[in-house]
Amino acid sequence: MSILRKYLGLIVTIGVMLILVAWPVVTGKDITRETTFTILLSVALASSLNILLGYTGYVSFGHVVFFGLGGYVGFYLMSVQEMSLWVAMLAGGVAASLLAFLLGKAILRLRGGYFALATIGVNEAMRAFINNFDPFGGPVGMTLNFQVYRDYGGPGEALWLAYYVLAALTFAVLIMSYLVRTSKFGLGLLAIREDEDAAEVMGVNAPNVKTWAYVISAIIPGMLGVLFFFKNGSIEPAPAFRLHFSIEMIVMVMLGGQGTVLGPILGAYGYQSLRGFLLTSPIFKDIQLAVAGALLLVIVLFVPAGVVGWLRNRFPTLRRALQ
Repeated sequence: MSILRKYLGLIVTIGVMLILVAWPVVTGKDITRETTFTILLSVALASSLNILLGYTGYVSFGHVVFFGLGGYVGFYLMSVQEMSLWVAMLAGGVAASLLAFLLGKAILRLRGGYFALATIGVNEAMRAFINNFDPFGGPVGMTLNFQVYRDYGGPGEALWLAYYVLAALTFAVLIMSYLVRTSKFGLGLLAIREDEDAAEVMGVNAPNVKTWAYVISAIIPGMLGVLFFFKNGSIEPAPAFRLHFSIEMIVMVMLGGQGTVLGPILGAYGYQSLRGFLLTSPIFKDIQLAVAGALLLVIVLFVPAGVVGWLRNRFPTLRRALQ
């Protein structure tokens, strides 16, 4: 019973995810799979950002840079070097984590708005570099040879493969987020979020702790970038480094509840459901980003703890289950 109580929050989170992942498999419908794929991708990206934003309080507008760089590295290995998807995904994660380590040493000494502005600059600089980097196809990007999908059972089977791999990566990042949050390392991150100067006085090596949090948060996005563009069959600088993608990640984390494991799931599902409605509405289809900005403002002003925080305050008996 004590073990159940200890891991109740993780069990609830995994249970919610199992229902979400299983739905397309049960229905067998392609449209359900594609909708769930978008939601799972959002959950995984928001959860990875939550390790930095939720646990340390550092707002990054450039988290998509790891998604884009990982995607380009992996896509190059698949399309030019003819390596497998698995090697490409591993390389994408490694490349993203190395970039995060180097960036962390350089810009994580900045705080507040200065750090946020620096992350925007990093994303734009990386997009400009890739746009002029000929081995990666320059501004036209790269296209995957259609024959590549034969190794994975054909295009139809490759779509299901991408879905199952994405589900596995989503579970991995959620478990990683939970382990970080409940570890001594995570306590150091939370201490930095509350008061960085006080945390350093208490013995937390803030620069190193923040850097490693940044590295951990970058691994999965780098792998997801490879998987996403493998599924699409092509990659270009603009889609790979979309700044508004990072903004949407922030909205999802804040909406669900920053610093919680369940929050990014609820935030991603809620935001993508709203976005789907807006994109199919003849009135709102061109202003979904404006709605996202307004939603972020409302959350910050009125529900700063997000959905999970609101539920925990409203129903104290759910505190252990909602982590």
